[in-house]
Amino acid sequence: MSLPRLVGMIHLEPLPGAPGYGGSMDAILDRARIDALAIATAGFDGIMVENFGDAPFFTDDAPKVTIAAMARAVTEVAAVGLPTGVNVLRNDGLGALAVAAATGAQFIRINVLSGTMYTDQGPIVGSAALIARARRELCPDVTIMADVFVKHATPPAGLTLIDATNDLVERAGADAVIVSGAGTGAATSLDDLKTVADRSHLPVFVGSGATAATIRDILAIGDGAIVGSDTKIDGIATNPVDPQRAAAVVQATSA
Repeated sequence: MSLPRLVGMIHLEPLPGAPGYGGSMDAILDRARIDALAIATAGFDGIMVENFGDAPFFTDDAPKVTIAAMARAVTEVAAVGLPTGVNVLRNDGLGALAVAAATGAQFIRINVLSGTMYTDQGPIVGSAALIARARRELCPDVTIMADVFVKHATPPAGLTLIDATNDLVERAGADAVIVSGAGTGAATSLDDLKTVADRSHLPVFVGSGATAATIRDILAIGDGAIVGSDTKIDGIATNPVDPQRAAAVVQATSA
């Protein structure tokens, strides 16, 4: 499938099993539906659902209850009619594929598809071979968006952004590449974006820090952006979507 150019984020509140879970899955789904409708009404092209509230995260094997809860959330969010994606944090690509297979989600995000990154969960090692085979069996039409030098992580000493991009594009089975800043809401370097875009025949997206003020510069280099924090009340990722801020991002793409 062709990926949506402008993807809004649903940062789910803590799900069952997470330390911060508030005790009501219905309340989580209500919030997700409201946020999804605001994103769709603002004019975004797609939506990504993420278990953002579940920190601290498991490295690459989220609990079964998390996968079940995310399948429910993705189903509710997809009902607004936009192409929908899923990211199971921290790096559960197999879990994301399972959710996609069960819900019909069109794309997934995998933070470390190939290589190794050092994170607050410890070293995360990509599982591109497993992911490629699982996709073929479970949901061959699902698009894989994969990060290069993912946020909240440090690459191994000596590994360059160019080399990591080449491996991801040529050897890992990704369908699109995501470039981000240092952390959630942190601006993505346009120089980094250009470096990746110049070396990728795949679509290249910004994965953090896109705002109404920067989205046009981003889209002049890359193919799309995943926008989260800037669409939220006061620009804080954990807050509900602010319809006016979300609309401002969309409007800025054509200003």
